[in-house]
Amino acid sequence: MNPVTFEITHVCKQSGARTGILHTPHGDVETPMFMPVGTQATVKFLSPEELYDLGAGVVLANTYHLWLRPGEDILRKAGGVHKFMNYKGPMLTDSGGFQVFSLADTRKISEEGVTFKNVLNGDMLFLSPEKSIQIQNAIGADIMMSFDECIPYPATYEYAKDSMLRTLRWAERGKNANERPDEQAVFGIVQGGDYEELRHYCAEKLIEMDFPGYAIGGTSVGEDKETMVRMVRWSAEKLPYDKPRYLMGVGAVNDLLEAVSLNIDMCDCVLPTRIARHGTLMTSQGRLNIRKAMYKEDFTPLDPECDCYCCRNYTKAYLNHLFRCDEGFGTRLMSIHNTRFLVRLMEDARRAIKADRYNDFKEEVLTTMKFDQRGF
Repeated sequence: MNPVTFEITHVCKQSGARTGILHTPHGDVETPMFMPVGTQATVKFLSPEELYDLGAGVVLANTYHLWLRPGEDILRKAGGVHKFMNYKGPMLTDSGGFQVFSLADTRKISEEGVTFKNVLNGDMLFLSPEKSIQIQNAIGADIMMSFDECIPYPATYEYAKDSMLRTLRWAERGKNANERPDEQAVFGIVQGGDYEELRHYCAEKLIEMDFPGYAIGGTSVGEDKETMVRMVRWSAEKLPYDKPRYLMGVGAVNDLLEAVSLNIDMCDCVLPTRIARHGTLMTSQGRLNIRKAMYKEDFTPLDPECDCYCCRNYTKAYLNHLFRCDEGFGTRLMSIHNTRFLVRLMEDARRAIKADRYNDFKEEVLTTMKFDQRGF
């Protein structure tokens, strides 16, 4: 029996976008949803209690980083990542593939796996599909990702094909290596670069392996928006309609809204906390740079339409002051706001879908918020 299941609750008559419920061992979560990223068993600057208050459901943790520190043995002894970080909601782990393949100068790919250098101490490490799942079993997340190669963009057809076929072989090996199939689900990942034929083939072969859910990888790696949407569409159109779909590493407003149109149920990104550290905030009026002098004497809330702790209690002038003084509390407040902004965006999207007006909602958001082409 699969530990993670999915049910579709409504399909928008206007757009075809859908809402659903993802059932996991650590609770049920409504979709479409945005997942905050807790790379090293923590969402930067936020406590688990704050995540609950923000309405976060699934939180993502990073296999590569947790393998290096604190290590799988400590996580196993701690009883898994939920107990280790005291987060009681559902969690998902990536495979470690993206981080390993970003180390292009120090890694070597073979059929068995990838050899690479530990960035912390210089030791040589080896990560295979089986090892990735072994580490993820120790971490204990509800959803685990197959080990895959995230290829650069652009890539030749031959490179993309060879990589995709190896990713399929790795997916089967990883699925078979799961030591806790009744407690942790493995999702397959669709790869294939910017090639429709390869995306379709990869999706079809993953379906034959019968994963409980599927992810779409290899996007947001330098391609333009049009190309990204094309890759997502090619992947999604071949995936089973009744299983959850996860678009990896996407957090810009326009990308999230387009993903929902393509029946994507789950998205994640480090964007909200990363840009908060630099004073960039997403608001209902568009992007705001709190560093600007114009906010020194602005005693209004950051976003009058936001219900987060930051916007309920503090002003732009105070946030400007904290940022200029390099005070950590300012980064915390802005991280709370940005994370809540994207969680709330998906809440609003779900309401629009249920009201059969998702296309109207999408157009209203993109027109009102006036984000740049990056989507934030």
